[in-house]
Amino acid sequence: MPHAATGAFKGYDPGSFFCEMCGSAEIGAPHAAAIFARFDRAGLDNLRQRAAEAEIELFNQGITFTVYTDGKAIDRILPFDVVPRVISATNWRVIEAGVIQRVATINAFLSDCYGPQHAIRDGIIPGELVFGNANFRPEMAEVRPALGTYVHINGTDLVRDVDGRFYVLEDNARTPSGVSYVVENRHLMMRSFSDLMRGLPIRPVSDYGRHLLEALCEVAPAEVLDPQVVLLSPGIFNSAYFEHVFLAREMGIPLVEGRDLFVDDKDRVFMSTVGGPRRVDVIYRRLNDDFLDPEVFEPSSLLGVPGLMRAYRKGTVTLANAVGTGVADDKAVYAYMPRLVKYYLGEEPILNNVETHICREREALAFTLDHLAELVTKPVGESGGYGITIGPRATQAELAEARARITEDPANYISQPVINLSVSPTLVEGVVEPRHVDLRPFAITGKSTWVLPGGLTRVALRRGSLVVNSSQGGGSKDTWVLAEDDSQPTPQAGRTGEEILAAGGDQIVGAPDLPAQGA
Repeated sequence: MPHAATGAFKGYDPGSFFCEMCGSAEIGAPHAAAIFARFDRAGLDNLRQRAAEAEIELFNQGITFTVYTDGKAIDRILPFDVVPRVISATNWRVIEAGVIQRVATINAFLSDCYGPQHAIRDGIIPGELVFGNANFRPEMAEVRPALGTYVHINGTDLVRDVDGRFYVLEDNARTPSGVSYVVENRHLMMRSFSDLMRGLPIRPVSDYGRHLLEALCEVAPAEVLDPQVVLLSPGIFNSAYFEHVFLAREMGIPLVEGRDLFVDDKDRVFMSTVGGPRRVDVIYRRLNDDFLDPEVFEPSSLLGVPGLMRAYRKGTVTLANAVGTGVADDKAVYAYMPRLVKYYLGEEPILNNVETHICREREALAFTLDHLAELVTKPVGESGGYGITIGPRATQAELAEARARITEDPANYISQPVINLSVSPTLVEGVVEPRHVDLRPFAITGKSTWVLPGGLTRVALRRGSLVVNSSQGGGSKDTWVLAEDDSQPTPQAGRTGEEILAAGGDQIVGAPDLPAQGA
């Protein structure tokens, strides 16, 4: 192991996996050596005690998420690991630039989908993947969001392989969650581990709320000088309600439910207050499309606001994220993202996809069924780790069930090779062992794109498990991005979808020389 351990990390062995704290035998991690040494010297008993205190603090502060099982809603503390994940300045520059590029592509793609549809006409992506997508909203055809920004808040899930390379696992362009844990994890570490953090060049994450509010104000209706922003929540029974409260508090804006808002006869949105109706200009909505407006979508919805889409179409209110953004984070559309990066931006992808086989295509379906025991199969419409079959770890019965599901509805599935996710030292049952992790950086887009220097590191707490989702028993870690020195360039802010499409032929490159699917 690259770092010698005699204390808390004694006996820690990441095996053949790339370790976020130690690197690998071939590639060390000198940026993390001092941090490794500090936690090692702290001793195992000390880490155990602090972990127990952290769990009590999380419970007392109500930092929870909700799991629905057997018809019951159960509030749980998101398991928190006290050993941080450390990212070097060099690696972060790659992640940041790659996420900015990805967000620019997503916004350009959505502008195109609900506009001229160049990519479909040029054969870059099949039209049926767009128009047949459950998240495609034809109601958006005449809507042009401010600045061409459809996705104001994006979460890009990244994984790292045995060689230390980062790959995009999926995009989250609807209502990505988890940023509250990023900030609260840091606050908890600063309270409990201030001695081990002292003097380290760790980039801050506490200004997320300020950046988000600034971006939301930038996309307010043009004539508004002092925008009123609100956060629209489904209510207390939503699994992410803690985060809704947290973000509203961080931005200093009202937290509202659908019943608090109404649309007047001039298609303007107001909220009811004790001082009378107050105009609303921007809605950060944590409510799915289907429930936003019973006049347009699900008529039985009591969570949304009747007439909201009328106001949105008229441009009197901004919705963040825009309606219909789910097309971009569909797992089948994901496979075409490298092509779309080239098509819209004329650039090579900075962060590549994991190789992906779309089962709606005959050759990909045949390959998937022939190699089911070697692949990970996923339903395109699910999230939270549900419906996934990890071939090498599945029983024969599970593989047979997966085969039947895929054969019955191949358009609903993709398959990917198993990625040996990187690991990070994790305190589990009183000892430090390697556990698999992923990373979800959060990007905010208004006039430009800003990426929170860190992100949500999710950790699979069960030994050997590759499923990091909280709903499947995963936990989280604080993510320490080390500050870069002044000599290193900062990635340029991303262009909006409107800017990319407006550039016309200079930016939209044609179909020749596109890579093979999933490349």
